[in-house]
Amino acid sequence: MINRIKLLRNIGQYDSVIPGSDTAFGRLTLVYAENGRGKTTLCAIFRSLATGDALPITERRRLGSEHLAHVVLECADSPSPATFENGAWTRLVPNVAVFDDAFVDENVYSGLTVGIDHRQNLHELILGARGVTLGKDLQTLVDEIEGHNRTLRSKGAAIPAEQRGNLSVEDFCAMSARPNLDEELLAAERKLAAACESEPIRAQGVFEPLSLPMFDVQALENLLARDLSDLDASAAVQVQEHLSLRAGGAESWVAQGMQLLAKGKRDACPFCAQDIGSSQVIRHYQAYFSEEYRALKQDVAQALVSFERTHSGDVPAAFERAIRIAGERRHFWSRFCDLPDVVIDTVAVSREWRAARESIVEILKAKQGAPLDRKAFPVELRAATDAYELHRRRLAEFSTTLQQSNSKILLVKEQAASGDVASLSADVAKLKSCKARYSPATVALCEEYLLTKAEKSKAEKKRDAAKAALDQYRVAAFPGFQGAINVYLANFNAGFRLDHVAATNTRGGPTCTYNVLINNIPVPVAAGEPAAGQPSFKNTLSAGDRNTLALAFFFASLDQDPNLATKVVVIDDPVSSLDDHRSLTTVQEMRRLAARTAQLVVLSHTKGFLCRVWGGADKTERSAIRIVRQGSGSTIAKWDVEQDSITEHDRRHALLMAYAHSGGGSARDVAQSIRPLLEGYLRAACPQYFPPGTLLGPFLGKCAQQLTAGDPILESTQAEELRNLVEYANRFHHDTNAAWETEVINAGELDGFVERTLKFASL
Repeated sequence: MINRIKLLRNIGQYDSVIPGSDTAFGRLTLVYAENGRGKTTLCAIFRSLATGDALPITERRRLGSEHLAHVVLECADSPSPATFENGAWTRLVPNVAVFDDAFVDENVYSGLTVGIDHRQNLHELILGARGVTLGKDLQTLVDEIEGHNRTLRSKGAAIPAEQRGNLSVEDFCAMSARPNLDEELLAAERKLAAACESEPIRAQGVFEPLSLPMFDVQALENLLARDLSDLDASAAVQVQEHLSLRAGGAESWVAQGMQLLAKGKRDACPFCAQDIGSSQVIRHYQAYFSEEYRALKQDVAQALVSFERTHSGDVPAAFERAIRIAGERRHFWSRFCDLPDVVIDTVAVSREWRAARESIVEILKAKQGAPLDRKAFPVELRAATDAYELHRRRLAEFSTTLQQSNSKILLVKEQAASGDVASLSADVAKLKSCKARYSPATVALCEEYLLTKAEKSKAEKKRDAAKAALDQYRVAAFPGFQGAINVYLANFNAGFRLDHVAATNTRGGPTCTYNVLINNIPVPVAAGEPAAGQPSFKNTLSAGDRNTLALAFFFASLDQDPNLATKVVVIDDPVSSLDDHRSLTTVQEMRRLAARTAQLVVLSHTKGFLCRVWGGADKTERSAIRIVRQGSGSTIAKWDVEQDSITEHDRRHALLMAYAHSGGGSARDVAQSIRPLLEGYLRAACPQYFPPGTLLGPFLGKCAQQLTAGDPILESTQAEELRNLVEYANRFHHDTNAAWETEVINAGELDGFVERTLKFASL
């Protein structure tokens, strides 16, 4: 949709116009303007927006302006505006269809004549988007074949006649060739080039899983907190106090001694042979350095070895190598398919990993030196392991993503493996083998000739298929379009219809012919000028008929459009030269069309027509703007359609209501409006007795006669009230009071008669 015109500068009547936000377009947008204010310019802008043709805008560059045209449109299909500047659009909105004088001039007639261009364009209009595509495909193939023919003649003439002898160019080029080294070499080179393109694909591996070893924090915490469960607390305190008096490593030294004691004489010291049977300290040592103590030390030692094996040595290097390989593979495969970036920050991972690893090794070694010391897991170490765990989980998620990408890589491998390399290599070898029998220049010419001939053959097959498809499409399209046209002509109450709408192929391309059937007499619209004095398009159809036909063509073409629901349709002055009965039908068709399109923009200089379209439209989807004079040019402003739709009778009634309720308005204007209000009411209430041109005096006389005859127009009380109201109102009417403009007005008296008039007009 076109949401809003944001800027019109140096184009047509628009000098520098920046419309306000109250001029936004709705799904139905009505644009009112007097002739010459700029409607045609807006249509030209919308046409250029759809086609990208800059001419409709550049040719309307504002006279006297030193700068180029500049247009900015806000459209719903993109957040960025569509801007025309320096002779080009920043983007296009191709789903815009425009009915204006340019449409009529291109597709229906110019002046009073239907030319070959009109019938060619009408042919495309009838075919619609699908048919036009088929026609363009066919014409493209025809042009391609003509190009091949010219190329074949040129290439055939370039082959020396003395080398051909009696052979035709085709026979000469089709001669068998002997194997030649140069040709085989060239064929091998090309085959190698193809192989080089597919072999890396075949050989390159897919993404391998990526992972980091985890820290079993819970197991570490449990190990650091272990001591001897059966050790008496007082004994442990005494041993530790005793050991603290010795040099460092005393606990290990004593533990070793206790092992020696267990192997030798239990009551003698293994070092000095003194009797220790009665030593209290020895009994504490025996409880302290038990089998459970040795098991604890062994568990700590094994945990340290296992941890270093899992997290140290070549493990970090292997991780970085895996990331590097993944990056290299991603770089290779990204040429063939979309893959996620390898964004693993190995520096950060290594830093967090090393910090946590070194801290854990340090605390395990401390535990190893003093196994019975219960050690808490430091807060700093937990933060380090948490940071590392975050990296590990992210790597696992990324690895999963890479593994999912392997399906794309396998598809690339499959496609590369199924390429017809052998067929291509055979073709190349055949071309190169021809070089053995001819000079290089001649062989090259022959190959070019054969290649062109093969391309022509392919194009001919495509042309035949395209022609068959177009013919089949025409069989259904043209009768359907004729039927749609005649439905619209009937709706428009046209005194004619179309007959024998058909496609005709000419040297200049396909065209359309048809008959205008008037009083069952066909008036052909075909090639050539009609004979003087004979019925023809220009002397059988009025201006209104011709415009009706053009409008019917446009509506019928929209009916053929399968994408109508997404179309933005712009219609300029559809009731130009139409009679009133056709104008009403046009209003009805506008309402119907608005419900079937994405947006309908109607421009006209006829207020009444636009007001009728407005009245039947959805209030939530309609908007109206007007183009008004601004200095020597034009500008765009909001249009209050409701105000322009109000009748004079409605205005007078509103004036009296406002005066009765709030005393607003001019008292003289109110007094002078009483009589016209009564006349308007009576024309609606008693149309058979009070037609246009009837005066109130004779009407009152007729009311009296009908009352006496027993067939009253008004009841006696109503007639008497009307007489009193008219008597008062005549004081302010130029036909009944020469001094009506200076008649004195009494406010209280006026209040009463206003109330009575409103009451009478509501009966």
